[in-house]
Amino acid sequence: MTGLLYALGIVLILIGVSISIALHELGHLIPAKKFGVKVTHYMVGFGPTLFSRRRGETEYGIKALPLGGFIAMPGMYPPTHATHTTVAAAHGATDASGIVSEATGGHEDREPAGVGAHADAAGASASVRRAARKPRMFERTMDDAREYSNQFIEPGEEHRTFYALSVPKRLAVMFGGPLVNLLLGILILGIMLLGVGVPTLGTTVSTVSECAVPASEMAERAPADQDRCLPGDQPTPAAEVGIAPGDRVLSIGGKPMETWDDITTEIRGLAGREVEIVVERDGAQVWIPTRIIAAERPVYTDSRELQRDGSGELVTETVGFLGIGPAREYQPIPLTEFPGQIGQALGRTFTALATLPVKLVDIVQVATTDQERDPEGIMGMVGVGRVAGEIVSTDQIDVTGKVVTGLGLLGSLNLFLFAFNMIPLLPLDGGHIAVALYEGARRRINLARGRGVIGPFDTARLLPLTYVVIGLMLCMTVLLVYVDIVKPVMLFQ
Repeated sequence: MTGLLYALGIVLILIGVSISIALHELGHLIPAKKFGVKVTHYMVGFGPTLFSRRRGETEYGIKALPLGGFIAMPGMYPPTHATHTTVAAAHGATDASGIVSEATGGHEDREPAGVGAHADAAGASASVRRAARKPRMFERTMDDAREYSNQFIEPGEEHRTFYALSVPKRLAVMFGGPLVNLLLGILILGIMLLGVGVPTLGTTVSTVSECAVPASEMAERAPADQDRCLPGDQPTPAAEVGIAPGDRVLSIGGKPMETWDDITTEIRGLAGREVEIVVERDGAQVWIPTRIIAAERPVYTDSRELQRDGSGELVTETVGFLGIGPAREYQPIPLTEFPGQIGQALGRTFTALATLPVKLVDIVQVATTDQERDPEGIMGMVGVGRVAGEIVSTDQIDVTGKVVTGLGLLGSLNLFLFAFNMIPLLPLDGGHIAVALYEGARRRINLARGRGVIGPFDTARLLPLTYVVIGLMLCMTVLLVYVDIVKPVMLFQ
């Protein structure tokens, strides 16, 4: 049964990730089609195609590996004639040859007569000089990329290419995907925080201690004796008066109890006194007279860790003690706190992204040495799947806890997908956004200098850098897969 639950957890996270990817690609697809771009493929996943169907001019499909997705738009790498063309800017005037040149499908800004021909010649000359210096491999690769990118452009469809879009429209198409992940992450975390709630210590009793052992004496006991009472141990007040797991504490000494902190604070100040505790049991209120004892208890830090002095000794204090432990409950947070929670989640996401290189170095050390895996470190998809399997199959948390943990995992994953895709490097969405912003700035500068509007930036020139980024991403993927298998992160030991 545990194995089936483990497999179910993996399947559920794969479905969640696949839906996130599919919606990400829809964030690209919808504005692209709205702006008239010809979209030839919409695919979820990579590798062999498992299923596909053509509707109109677009083939929709699912591939074997749910590690990403893509939509294919002609013109991601503009042809050289488009990137080298300079067009006139003066109220319909023609260039020196009497021909109006078109820069980006639909733009008809023109230069004064004679300037266009000179600029084209200079551009061609610079292109020849660059070709002489450029390694043949990259020259051929760039030409192949342009040819492949524009292979589905039919005559007369140049205006339906990606490079023919205005800069704002290109930004809308490329930012649409990451925006969907951002909104999806906020939605999932909203369901978790506002719908189900966060784990809190409520006023319901979960455990009742049988005896009160001084903290200093407990530290000296053998592990086998720490969970049972020994002869001579003092019984706890809760055990003596019959307080039971499932009782909900309503008041102590006439004071209403709203939280577990209220109960703890009140009990600690009642050492040696007899009070009346009112609990709710099976829907009825029960009044229980109780004498609170004084007991030596450990002191905890603000982070709920045991406090120790300079010599490493446990710090203790003598306070009132009842002998009950809280049950974990889930309380929705107030709506006013939600924006702050999302802000903190985004802050953690971008911090994790900024420290990614350092964490990858740690992962390399984990893979090549006996260094232990950091449970707070990064994971690949294999690791995420294993964690999801653990969450579903464990008996250490209840169903509500599993739902909250799973939603938190999927929501955080979507926020990371948003942040990662915004890195301004090709082939990521952020790289295309950066190119569009650069091109927009370049056009404004040329217009301000009276040079007219030039063609789109030749993104094929960035292919060497793109291949480096792809290579690094592949290396990171392989490394994380290896470590996730050999030294996986274990949530529940």
